[in-house]
Amino acid sequence: MRLINLLNVGLHNLTMVELLEKLRTGGIVFTPNVDHLMKLQRNPEFYSIYQEADYRVCDSKVLIYVSAFLGTPIKEKISGSDLFPAFYNYYQHDESIKIFLLGGDAVVAKNAQEKINYKVGRDIIVAAHSPSYGFEKKEDECQEIVDIINSTGATVLAIGVGAPKQEMWIAKYRKQLKNIKIYLAIGATINFEAGNVHRAPKWMSEVGLEWLYRLLSEPKRLWRRYLLDAIPFLWLIFQQRFRVYKNPWSTVIQHKVSEIQSVTRSLTKM
Repeated sequence: MRLINLLNVGLHNLTMVELLEKLRTGGIVFTPNVDHLMKLQRNPEFYSIYQEADYRVCDSKVLIYVSAFLGTPIKEKISGSDLFPAFYNYYQHDESIKIFLLGGDAVVAKNAQEKINYKVGRDIIVAAHSPSYGFEKKEDECQEIVDIINSTGATVLAIGVGAPKQEMWIAKYRKQLKNIKIYLAIGATINFEAGNVHRAPKWMSEVGLEWLYRLLSEPKRLWRRYLLDAIPFLWLIFQQRFRVYKNPWSTVIQHKVSEIQSVTRSLTKM
């Protein structure tokens, strides 16, 4: 798969159909957008975890335009809210696909489960769980969630608790999830599926104005994300266009590589 470099992350240049087919063998899917890219400039732990994803696909029409500006066009926008319904429809007759929904409040998660199962025609969503606020900092609750997921026999985890929490939760607990083969970090998608939050009209999404619709819908929560990051993001993109952008964590990476090489040399001498 060809990687398209946008700032310090490589995006897999795939179509939706190509991604859905590749997921037959499992994998972790992250869906970077402008907000993710800016967080990846500031958060080294998030950056490190991002490298673990098997598939990093473009979640934003803005990034489609940016990739074209950089001379490395991306084939298709694959947002989490488009990927998830495409996924459960693509695998609706595959009985090995059993999805666990993690995120949203209790009513929202249950509504999403019921609506998706009705559309698919089987119980493809085997369970849904609403974690408490700040659950990611509560080890007892996280272990309880792990136990719940394992008890359901789910093979797919669709987690929508926002970035970077959802990606970091996957990285921390995936080795304890015995049956999960596919991990989908899907942001606000559970709310969309439940129907309590409406997506932007299709035309706005197609021209790259979905962010504006969401901003107008939830200004208090989203104004900082969409407005304060806009100018710094564009500045970084111009830096990349003129080849002066530097990965803020490149020194950290080189240091870790040197440590690994040093340990390897020590072991070979023993």
